[in-house]
Amino acid sequence: MVPHDSVLVALVRLVDRLPEPPAPPRGRGRPRAYSERLFLKAVVLMVLRRIPTVHLLLAVLDQPTPEMRQVRALLAEDGRFPTRRTWERRLAALPDSLPARIGLLGRELTAALEPWGADGRAAAIDSTVLRARGGVWHKQDREAGIVPHTSIDQQAHWTKSGWHGRVYGWKLHPVTTVAAVWIPLAAELTPANAADNEVAPGLLAELPTELAFLLGDTSYQDEDLRARCAEAGIELVATRRGAYPHRDGGVAVRRVFHRLRSTAIENFNEQFKAIFDAHGQVPTRGLRATTRHVLGAVFVYQLTLLHRSAHAADLRVGLKPFLKAA
Repeated sequence: MVPHDSVLVALVRLVDRLPEPPAPPRGRGRPRAYSERLFLKAVVLMVLRRIPTVHLLLAVLDQPTPEMRQVRALLAEDGRFPTRRTWERRLAALPDSLPARIGLLGRELTAALEPWGADGRAAAIDSTVLRARGGVWHKQDREAGIVPHTSIDQQAHWTKSGWHGRVYGWKLHPVTTVAAVWIPLAAELTPANAADNEVAPGLLAELPTELAFLLGDTSYQDEDLRARCAEAGIELVATRRGAYPHRDGGVAVRRVFHRLRSTAIENFNEQFKAIFDAHGQVPTRGLRATTRHVLGAVFVYQLTLLHRSAHAADLRVGLKPFLKAA
């Protein structure tokens, strides 16, 4: 028999212990037969086993192994198991609520782990590029409306990275604590051509109220974003544009903040990609499916911190083998 503390089963069970975000206003039609928690548990399985489609998810759940029997039981409510159509519809809708769930769990983890101690309440923001599945859609073909190959994900887009060069794909926009423990506080996924400073305002609402500083690079040197941060009681510290060395007042302090930012967010992004095999192409196609997979991976990362903190395990080292064992 599979023990109750197997990594996969433990993380799926952990979803039932999480706080629920405020329920959205109920629309017209029949009330939902299944809670959103059920489909969130399925996303944990899909991320850990790299399952890109509902068809493959149901095929995996149908395997007669002790572990899958346990997981299948956790994905039923009142003795009922969703139909294929329900799985497809509800999993397609899940990306809409994932940013709020990541924000809620990020605030819960911050309260529980107290990463900042008495002071230094800073978070870092940046984007990291993910390659789209399949071929690339070159600019001249896109402008002409020509799709030369069926493998091309038409909802992805181009960006130019100083490190990766030109990439066709997506951007993950995470915010993480600047502390000994990297806690994702908010996250969003967009096509790769989205401007970082335009995505950032949407992440502010999910940040802990005690946050004092938000650290970013030159992409976030934006007056509108600075004003929105000020409204939220947050000081935006972003790298100044222009030739180096900067000689204006505060440059020495900003230099310290920049080192803290790069250490936190760049190391988190690399660790995240290594854990979830994100250095290659994503396993999904389309914005909604890719958002579900990538933000689902951020959510699983948070669940891992919650699980390991409860067992007094290291929160920075050993996360990849721990999840590979799932």
